Amino acid sequence: MTTSHHPALADVKSRADQLREEVVAVRRDLHAHPELGWHEVRTTEVLRQRLTAAGLSPQVLPTGTGLICDIGSGDTCVALRADIDALPVPDAVDAPWRSGIEGVAHACGHDVHTAALLGAGLVLAGMAADGLLDRRVRLIFQPAEEVMPGGALGVIAAGGLDGVHRIYGLHCDPRLQVGQIGLRVGALTAAADRILVRLDGPGGHTSRPHLTADLVYALATLVTELPAALSRRVDPRAGMSLVWGRITSGSAANAIPARGEVEGTLRCLDANAWRLAAELIPTLAEQLVSPYGVEVDTEVTHGVPPVMNDAAAIEVFKTAVERTMGSGAVAATDQSLGGEDFAWYLEHVPGAMARLGVRPAGVETAADLHTPGFNPSEDAIALGTTLLASSALLD
Repeated sequence: MTTSHHPALADVKSRADQLREEVVAVRRDLHAHPELGWHEVRTTEVLRQRLTAAGLSPQVLPTGTGLICDIGSGDTCVALRADIDALPVPDAVDAPWRSGIEGVAHACGHDVHTAALLGAGLVLAGMAADGLLDRRVRLIFQPAEEVMPGGALGVIAAGGLDGVHRIYGLHCDPRLQVGQIGLRVGALTAAADRILVRLDGPGGHTSRPHLTADLVYALATLVTELPAALSRRVDPRAGMSLVWGRITSGSAANAIPARGEVEGTLRCLDANAWRLAAELIPTLAEQLVSPYGVEVDTEVTHGVPPVMNDAAAIEVFKTAVERTMGSGAVAATDQSLGGEDFAWYLEHVPGAMARLGVRPAGVETAADLHTPGFNPSEDAIALGTTLLASSALLD
């Protein structure tokens, strides 16, 4: 049951402010030493050492990277989650803490998420030591969010949600100015799947398409007609989008190739429609190319379901923001067709993800996520610390 009051809530912001320099230093260290999914060995050790120094007992996950750490005690548990992996993207930000690993950078803000959660853990650990924490809080530092279908599944398999009744997370948003927190009930992000369709035929001469299977024509039909056919078989309110990113076929202008491939992503805001599409796509692909005499093989690789924010958890977030940052900090936020594996947790327990404004003050348009120029305001880190710690107390 949520409440708008907690005897120690006023203490959270001051403790977070005291940690401001430390969490910024941690973020810069992680930014300078980014690690890709399932390889976050150094990152995990940095976190383990600091949490251990705070008197806690972090447990490294069975995969060897990422960790779980409980604070306080109680029959029920609130979980706070951050992702710790970087992206295979170059770092174009001119700063002393620029990535030292060529072609790898924290271009999605996971270094900010991690530093904010570490700060929240230190705040809560200090409160527990002072007898001010009346519940159990679990910190989840999760690896491999960027690796489909996501490291959240490994956390769940390792018992990371055992005893948890609600889970909270946050994600950087360069569209929101620092000091703003974006909240939304229901679908926040989309399901995201990888679609690969291969066509095979005998090949032949372009002067005699009637004697073979015109594979390129069949491929072009598939590319243009499959998204349209899918849109007529799925509820349009599902927000489904099938977009191709790669087409490969042929090597000569006068030769009909024997193989072609098309690859793309399917995104959807409705979990039921997402599951239906995985069954429909292979059938529709086969029906569309059957007149051309080619063989078709379709692979649908499930990524993640949509992040479905629980109304009660969003209310906790809203109260936390209003009590610690002021009502003006609450911002509406749009749905995104991007994928986020926080959704896997929400398949098991209710919870919510908030959007943390990171656009620097005075900047009209900031570089987007997953781009080399992404450069979040570090002022957002202490705000993220405050939000996560406060939400854990209010739940």
